[in-house]
Amino acid sequence: MSTNFHTSHTSKFLLLPLIIFQCTMTTTILAQSQAPGPTGPTNITKILEKAGQFTTLIRLMKVTQLGDQINTQLNNSNQGMTVFAPTDNAFSSMKPGALNSLSDQQKVALLQFHVVPNYLTTSELQTVSNPVRTQAGDTGSNKFPLNIISSGNQVNVSTGVVDTTVSNSIYTDGSLAVYQVDKVLLPMSLFGSSAPAPAPEPLKKRKSGADVAAPATDDGSANADVSGAVVFGSKVHGVFIVVVAFITMLYM
Repeated sequence: MSTNFHTSHTSKFLLLPLIIFQCTMTTTILAQSQAPGPTGPTNITKILEKAGQFTTLIRLMKVTQLGDQINTQLNNSNQGMTVFAPTDNAFSSMKPGALNSLSDQQKVALLQFHVVPNYLTTSELQTVSNPVRTQAGDTGSNKFPLNIISSGNQVNVSTGVVDTTVSNSIYTDGSLAVYQVDKVLLPMSLFGSSAPAPAPEPLKKRKSGADVAAPATDDGSANADVSGAVVFGSKVHGVFIVVVAFITMLYM
């Protein structure tokens, strides 16, 4: 019996290193299988570059320096952010010259209209209160109103000028959410049809009766000016006849 005990005790000691080795290998494999976390501070342009198809948006963010502002806010505060990112095809589908016709200040406002100063998850997009305030500011009907409306699992975004769909979630880390949209979000303030209609041209003054021939009335008779001229001509003609008759009588 002591022999069996000794053998069993020895077997357990021999199995112990194998168990430790197996646990070590399992832990190593699990650690290697996890995706590496983001390195360094959050950078919106690098996120878009990695996603691809956002060349125009990246260029505008660099020109307007909005990308740097977003990075600064994300890395130096607890304020979350949501970015709606139009694709290159979205910018290409704009009316020719529409983007280039904007001033630098208007381009800044256009990009700010794509940024919500709050972190919104996909589920929060479906319950958010409208109109949603963006970094562009005023949500008045003719300013920068943004409405996010859900229909089932689909999330639609409306500006009063265009309607589009949130087609993809590009990035989310708990403080920044980036969603792909297939149209540029055009605000009412810059692209709405609320501009006042041009004032009607003032009526031109009619020339005096001496310069303009008076038209005939519906019944074919001449107007007052013309009829007066006819009467005056008739009187002169009558006086001329009387004078001729008088001179003829004197010579008879």
